[in-house]
Amino acid sequence: MKKAYVFPGQGAQFVGMGKELYETSPLAKEMFEKANEVLGFRITDLMFGGTDEDLRQTKVTQPAIFLHSVILAKTMGGEFSPSMTAGHSLGEFSALVATGALSFEDGLKLVYKRALAMQKACEKNPSTMAAILALSDDKVEEICAGIDEVVVPANYNCPGQIVISGSLKGIEIACEKMKEAGAKRALPLKVGGAFHSPLMDPAKIELSEAIAATSFSRPCCPVYQNVSTIGETDPEVIKANLVAQLTAPVKWTQSIQNMIADGASEFMELGPGNVLQGLVSKIDKNVTVSGKQ
Repeated sequence: MKKAYVFPGQGAQFVGMGKELYETSPLAKEMFEKANEVLGFRITDLMFGGTDEDLRQTKVTQPAIFLHSVILAKTMGGEFSPSMTAGHSLGEFSALVATGALSFEDGLKLVYKRALAMQKACEKNPSTMAAILALSDDKVEEICAGIDEVVVPANYNCPGQIVISGSLKGIEIACEKMKEAGAKRALPLKVGGAFHSPLMDPAKIELSEAIAATSFSRPCCPVYQNVSTIGETDPEVIKANLVAQLTAPVKWTQSIQNMIADGASEFMELGPGNVLQGLVSKIDKNVTVSGKQ
């Protein structure tokens, strides 16, 4: 019985996230206040009592989800005993801090740097993403490859659910073609830009420098990274994969399948929402899933 912990990414946020944790755990309160200090603004005010609009800003969303997830893991103490971990996109940073590969402060600084760099890249190239339902991975890849615009598969979430990413025109053309090919839905998403696509290249340069200057250790258990889909423990490999992840697809389906093949039978999602619990269940209905907020 191997237990795997998974950490959510952008989109899982909600107003009030982390508030109960802050009010009931002295350690959580201390960590949240430390985060306010590191970031230079009271992110807790936005998390606990801001608006949906406040939380949708990439520069707020990413550190907010990271904080909720990591502080949850840290307040579990000895109860947090993973055989393996994974995080969806941004969640990979949460997994690395929770397993000791990165310090809390360094992880938060990198996440904030990543969020600002991604937001800047989005403003430079107006772009978006869309969810494609009930079409095979091969067909989605084939349609994207045949469009003369930037449009690529960005998130392999579960069988029959892929998110594509690209220019506004590219996504518009792709959605039409996906529907023509038999997709049940081709739904543009309310996101700031084309994450996990070549349009994030400007952010990659900034993040690469920040990661190179940060100290990483070996995690206490393998972290199944979005880019490689296998359990990684080598700090240098982890750093390279974190940089590559900005413009490469999140291979969530493949990562979960590999975790199950390596013995994971129980998955717990730590952080806001329950999106990952649903995805893991769709990838393999025989595993146990649960969550903690």
